Amino acid sequence: MPAQSRPPRPSTRRRSYDQYCAAARALDAVGDRWTLLIVRELLAGPRRYTDLHADLPGVSTDMLAGRLKDMESSDLVTRRKLPPPVSAYVYELTDRGRALLPVLRALAAWGAPALGDLRPTDAVRAHWFAVPLLDALAGLGAKVVHVTLDEGEFHVRSGADGQFAYGDGPAADAEVRLRTDAATCRALAEGALTLAEAVESGRAELTEAVESGRVSVG
Repeated sequence: MPAQSRPPRPSTRRRSYDQYCAAARALDAVGDRWTLLIVRELLAGPRRYTDLHADLPGVSTDMLAGRLKDMESSDLVTRRKLPPPVSAYVYELTDRGRALLPVLRALAAWGAPALGDLRPTDAVRAHWFAVPLLDALAGLGAKVVHVTLDEGEFHVRSGADGQFAYGDGPAADAEVRLRTDAATCRALAEGALTLAEAVESGRAELTEAVESGRVSVG
C-alpha cells in the first residue's frame, strides 16, 4: 500500500489533562477505564495475565495489555518471572500501586448504595466484596478472616499498623470464618446492616477457625 494511503497509526502517548493539579495528575495515572479495577485485582496479590483477564469480564486482551503497560510506565505495577518449576510471569503492585487501597475503599463506600439488586448481566466474584467489607470485618478483632460466599472465597488480613490486605481463596491461618451471601454483603457495605445483626438474624454464620478468644460482633 502506498505510504500516502496508509491509515495513520494511533498515538501511543497517554492522554493528559495537562493541569497543574494533584487530582488531575492522579487521574492521568488511574483515570482510564479498567485501571482501578486492575488495581483491585492486584491488591489481592500477584496475578498472571490469564488470571487477570478471567477476573475482569468484558476487557479485551489488547485493552488489558495496554493498560498494564501504561501502569508499568506509571510505576503502579511491575512484571516478574516466577522461579521454576512455575516459570510464569506475574504482575504485582508497587508500593505506589498498593497505596491506592484507600482510594478504592472510598470509591466502594460511595458506590455501594448504587449496587441495587444483582442484574442478569452482572458478573460477580467473591473477592470483589473484600474492599467494601473491610470496615465490617475489622470489628471482629481477628488478624485473618476467611469469608465464604456462594460465588467463592476470599480472606482479609489486618496488620498491627492498621493496614489491610486481602486475597482470593481461603487462608490456612484464618482465625475466623464467616459464611454469608452476596445480598448480605451488599447490605453490610451500604451500612444498612451490621455484622452483629447479620449473625443474629441468621444471614451470616461466624465461627472461630482457631482458638483466638478475640472474636466479637457486639
